[in-house]
Amino acid sequence: MLITRKAEFSASHACHRADWTAERNREVYGAASNPRGHGHNYQIEVTLEGEPDPVTGMVFDLKTLKDVINDEVVEPFDHRFLNHEVPPFDRVVPTPENIAAEIWRRLERRFSSPPGPRLANVRLWETADLFVDYSGPSR
Repeated sequence: MLITRKAEFSASHACHRADWTAERNREVYGAASNPRGHGHNYQIEVTLEGEPDPVTGMVFDLKTLKDVINDEVVEPFDHRFLNHEVPPFDRVVPTPENIAAEIWRRLERRFSSPPGPRLANVRLWETADLFVDYSGPSR
């Protein structure tokens, strides 16, 4: 069974590599390459997979899941310039793909011990028509 919890945070970022020229950054990242950055109101969906507990009927307590998401993602990311304030984005370009992978990394350690549920997917919405799904590192 899968359960999903949504959350939101606002952050700015620049898709910009310091080791590239301004021209190369514009060529690859377009307008998003401006090193002064731009912002988004991100939405995340965190999906857990597991079996409902026979006593509680829940795969995982959704209030606890909300608290975990707030602790690991919302608090550290909200109203931050990711490139300057949230490691590893001081050395990794904060593309939606890399942000989703970092969210996974932060959450996975909280859901990697059986018999509890496992982290199944992180969906990061950067805009209303753009999202990234991340289901863990390639095996």
